[in-house]
Amino acid sequence: MPEPKAMRTAFSITPARAKQTVLTPYRESAESPDGLEPYRQESFSKLGLSIETFVQRAKTAADKRLIQLKPELIKGTDGKVAYAVYRGESSLFATLLVAPSLPKIFEELFGKEIWAALPDRHALYLFPAGSPALQEFTADLAERYATDAFAASCEIFSIKAGEDPKVVASFAGLE
Repeated sequence: MPEPKAMRTAFSITPARAKQTVLTPYRESAESPDGLEPYRQESFSKLGLSIETFVQRAKTAADKRLIQLKPELIKGTDGKVAYAVYRGESSLFATLLVAPSLPKIFEELFGKEIWAALPDRHALYLFPAGSPALQEFTADLAERYATDAFAASCEIFSIKAGEDPKVVASFAGLE
């Protein structure tokens, strides 16, 4: 689960070039207000998993969720698709960032590199790398990040097939 680095746990990992974001192992929980909770050390130990094994399982789970969803394609004034968004009530939408098949799905539409923004846990916005549409949308993304109780990340990630997501920019002006 992408989240602000202030929420870091013992099992959080920092994506490449990230200054404000960590990825933290979460699990579904009926007791939590948003239906998710971070793994505690004792729970993680009981599972007998290393963080590396958990990451691989998380990627597989994200891929399984991804194939069940259909993105909303948003067209620009030129009639071409400007960006795509996965969004809904589930707090798991932000976890789609780590789905290995994500760049393959959008390669024909956006090219070999896509940029992803996830201001909160309920949405994942995808743009062609360097897209002017993303620049026009940054104020809205920053507001979503600043006002959501379950903010995910103020950073923009580059996603390419066969590579882990890496940060290329921030839409909130944080250093």
